[in-house]
Amino acid sequence: MNEADALDLFQAAIWTVLVSAGPAVGAAMIVGLIIALFQALTQVQEATLTFVPKIVAVLVTIGISAPFVGSQISIFTNLVFSRIQSGF
Repeated sequence: MNEADALDLFQAAIWTVLVSAGPAVGAAMIVGLIIALFQALTQVQEATLTFVPKIVAVLVTIGISAPFVGSQISIFTNLVFSRIQSGF
C-alpha cells in the first residue's frame, strides 16, 4: 500500500462519515435555530426546551435516512474489501 492508496481510503472514510452524519446534524441545526428564534421572540429562556425537540428531530431524521446511510456505509465497505482483495 502506497501513500496514494492510503490517502484515497482516508478520503473515502471521511466522506462517508460526513455524508452519514449530515442528515442528523442538519436536522439538529435547523430545529436548534427555530427554537432559538422562538426563544428570542418570546423571551422564554428555558435551557431544557431545546433538548426534546432536537432529540425527536434527530431520531425521526435517522429513521427516514437510515436506508441512505446504510447504502453509503455499504459502498465504503465494498470499496475497502475490494482493495483488500486486490492486494492494495
